[in-house]
Amino acid sequence: MKKSLFFFLVCFVSTALFAQNGKFNGLDMTLGNLSRLSDAKTRSISPENFTGEKGKGAMADPVADKGKRNVANAAHEARDLGKGWKVNPFVIINPGETFTMADIEGPGAIQHIWMTPTGNFNFSIFRIYYDGEEAPSVESPVGPFFGIAWNEFSPLNSLAITVNPGSAFNSYWKMPFRKKLKMTMQNIAAEPMRLYYQVDYTLTDVPNDEAYFHAQYRRRNDGIRGIHTIVDGIKGKGHYVGTYMGVGVTNNGWWGEGEIKFFMDGDKDNATIVGTGTEDYFCGSYNFENKRTRQYQEYSTAYAGLHQVLRPDGLYGSQMRFGMYRWHIMDPVRFEKDLKVTIQDLGWMSGGRYLSQRSDIITVAYWYQTEPHARFPKLPDANTLEVN
Repeated sequence: MKKSLFFFLVCFVSTALFAQNGKFNGLDMTLGNLSRLSDAKTRSISPENFTGEKGKGAMADPVADKGKRNVANAAHEARDLGKGWKVNPFVIINPGETFTMADIEGPGAIQHIWMTPTGNFNFSIFRIYYDGEEAPSVESPVGPFFGIAWNEFSPLNSLAITVNPGSAFNSYWKMPFRKKLKMTMQNIAAEPMRLYYQVDYTLTDVPNDEAYFHAQYRRRNDGIRGIHTIVDGIKGKGHYVGTYMGVGVTNNGWWGEGEIKFFMDGDKDNATIVGTGTEDYFCGSYNFENKRTRQYQEYSTAYAGLHQVLRPDGLYGSQMRFGMYRWHIMDPVRFEKDLKVTIQDLGWMSGGRYLSQRSDIITVAYWYQTEPHARFPKLPDANTLEVN
């Protein structure tokens, strides 16, 4: 009887947390409250409905719109079927162009993003701007944002991000906005890219305590031994929710001894949170090694994974490369004023000594915070973004 009462109280309190003035606001959906009704409006943007407006989907005409760029890109394929069929399922983004994927009037929240871009995943720059801001709150090549830094597919199966065959990128990070949200894709490659995409969102009131989602890309491949900065200069109140890291090793032996450090709210020389090793932070252990096969063991779970292990092929793929993620969904790292996150580039050398390495490290940091946010460092040029 006591256990039943306790379970009832937990369910009641959990459900009540999502209610606003007695009404579910539609921002959060879990199995525990999925049955609750809401006044939120569900909308979706794709090349078949650029604005997400109600009743405005699949309006492209394969005859009247033929030749109009990004209006009827599949006009030839749909020529026998006509309007209402699959007339414009993708867009073409030419070299140097920035395409606006979504421009939404709030309040509301992005709930899911699906896309499958062609070309080099490091030459397609993904950005999100909130409430009319000039500087993006999300800025990253599209591959690393979705956990694919090395421009090669590997499946990723987690709560926040999934990567499915053949190059299906999905984000389930909730992205609230109050006035406006703009999402863009820039093509910095020398060739046109084709982009299929869908942005699923809700139009609903956004509570005062909802923070804004941010993501920032960084790369360190200067050949200098030392420490990689995952993110720095975060100003405001918020919580850190995830790290993607790609590592390209340049030496033999185990490479993942480096400790992650969270400097928060005025920390200088000594961080408040310090991990015990790279594989430990990404929720693995003992070199990510399968002791039976004596090989790296890939894994992909709800909150953490080593989902990508690229092995030398004996020809041009000469280096080991890895991709891993750690989502702080159940354990967000909360900060009041500022945050800096670093990780040591550390391996082993002879005599049981640590080796300060020169690895190629690519990271994306994910966090929520109040706006305005500090401007990000300038994104590297195409030559620096390219992986080779």
